[in-house]
Amino acid sequence: MQEYIIKEISNTNIEQELTKIGFDSSYTHRAKDKFIYKNFKIYDLTPAQANILKQIALSVGADCGTHREVITGKAEKSDCILGGSISQLEKISQKLSHQPFGLKFLGEKILNCICDTPHQTKIIGILNITTNSFSDGGEFYDFKASVKHLTQLIKDGADIIDIGAESTKPYSSPVSPDKQLEKLLPVLNYIKENNIEIPISIDTRSSVVAEECIKAGAVIINDVSGFDYDTNMANIVSKHGVRVIIQHSKGEPENMQNNPVYDSLIDEIYLSLNNKINYAISNDIKKENIIVDPGIGFGKTKEDNFEIINRWKEFKTLGCPVLIGLSRKSLLSIPNAANEEKDLYTLALNSNLIQEGIDYIRVHNVKIHKTFQNIIL
Repeated sequence: MQEYIIKEISNTNIEQELTKIGFDSSYTHRAKDKFIYKNFKIYDLTPAQANILKQIALSVGADCGTHREVITGKAEKSDCILGGSISQLEKISQKLSHQPFGLKFLGEKILNCICDTPHQTKIIGILNITTNSFSDGGEFYDFKASVKHLTQLIKDGADIIDIGAESTKPYSSPVSPDKQLEKLLPVLNYIKENNIEIPISIDTRSSVVAEECIKAGAVIINDVSGFDYDTNMANIVSKHGVRVIIQHSKGEPENMQNNPVYDSLIDEIYLSLNNKINYAISNDIKKENIIVDPGIGFGKTKEDNFEIINRWKEFKTLGCPVLIGLSRKSLLSIPNAANEEKDLYTLALNSNLIQEGIDYIRVHNVKIHKTFQNIIL
């Protein structure tokens, strides 16, 4: 009797695996789509839409899970789980283009979600010009210290520098726009006077700070409140045509860690960010200028933070680049450790994100992340 040997393939490069077994090399680029499977959650379909989607999925050998009362019509709406190979999902998308009830547009969105272009993670270096940031408050508050650290971050290989003059750690208080600008503008002027060309992001919730810093050369606004703190922020971003990082935060720094609870963590963050993207677009911010951040540590428990890290790819289907900022944060559970030790644990988590193709990571220690990135590329 023949002894069969079988193993699971964890290599995501299925085209490479097909080539190894002698598969027709002229067809591997297309055949690979039959072996790569994806699952999508689609929200709020009517029974008619859900039934059509399920029947089309079954017709191509895929499947679609719906509420059990969809078939009876008793459910007014149903979320659906659509799963299949890329090849099957492409066929579903094509078939939906001929269906009523607006399903053509669902097909287009599915097609957009399965197109993923490989790219290199961009490393954002953190420059805190504050007295109370959770890991380096006060270290770079002095102008000379701040520009010295700026120079070091660039030397270490940062792709972007994110500068902030207001700590938004848990239980911190707001800093006035005038005080923020008092620290930010001299650094931005230094950058301009020395012809430093690295993109500068400004970590602020204030539209006043954002506008003055944009005028001084900033090209990205990192709003940890996601437009909730200052209702004029979207107008300023739109007016100047800069990029914006929209972050999810449950509450404000003063109260966000007071027992944060979610019914469905990833769904709630996803839908909140989706609403914020739509809000930004309605205010004439181009979608290609939007970066989303699910907000590690901003109204999240330790368990929540790790679930976000493990499931970050789900936010890619929002259609915007994704940023994760976990550097030195409390999820590492080493509050009394030196920053050097926290940086090693930060790298351990970020190394997986880099290999998975995360768009942006925001870190204090650029050097060790850039070194790792250079090793694996």
